[in-house]
Amino acid sequence: MTNDITQFARIDDSREARTGIPEIVWGENKSIDQLVPIVRRMTERQTLILVSRLDETKGQLLAREFPAGTYHREARMFSLRLESREEINTRGTMIILAAGTSDIPVAEEASVTASLLGSRVERIYDVGVAGIHRLFSQLDRIRQASVLIVIAGMEGALPSVVAGLVGVPIVAVPTSVGYGTGLGGVAALLAMLNGCAPGVTVVNIDNGVGAAVAAHLINRG
Repeated sequence: MTNDITQFARIDDSREARTGIPEIVWGENKSIDQLVPIVRRMTERQTLILVSRLDETKGQLLAREFPAGTYHREARMFSLRLESREEINTRGTMIILAAGTSDIPVAEEASVTASLLGSRVERIYDVGVAGIHRLFSQLDRIRQASVLIVIAGMEGALPSVVAGLVGVPIVAVPTSVGYGTGLGGVAALLAMLNGCAPGVTVVNIDNGVGAAVAAHLINRG
């Protein structure tokens, strides 16, 4: 692999200055020989580095190369904070709901991202509509949120149900969890896009990072 990083990557050094959100690296389709120089280059300009969609092998290799960083196994992310960031004034607490235990990897991707960006985050997992009493038992807590991320696979019904019960913005994330006719999350995506409860914005399938950034920007005000 060439030592010239511009042969395969051009880092957006000014993104955080423009948007308040640093560039976040997609790691799944990059080799470790690409990721290491990318992260090293980012350490020259950014105080927070995030790499998403990493299997454990690549995650541990990055953690070994950059010992100050952390591989978040469940979230499949690597983070490296080089200095403390300014405290961000947020409207309140972001709450992340996951319909099922199988949705937790996407929920953790969202949780880790939002927390590192500066939002106060709480997690409530396994509260899907198949046992809706589990959701209702958490309603008092859920209604304290300033913004919600609601994550579900299968039939993708949870965001619509929650939207009818709360008065805050909801960012919905369909996941690829489900049997064959779920079509890798397409069924959940279409269900969320066609929901009748207002106040729900939908991101792409399994896109915990996108949901976290959107919810953080709402929470930041």
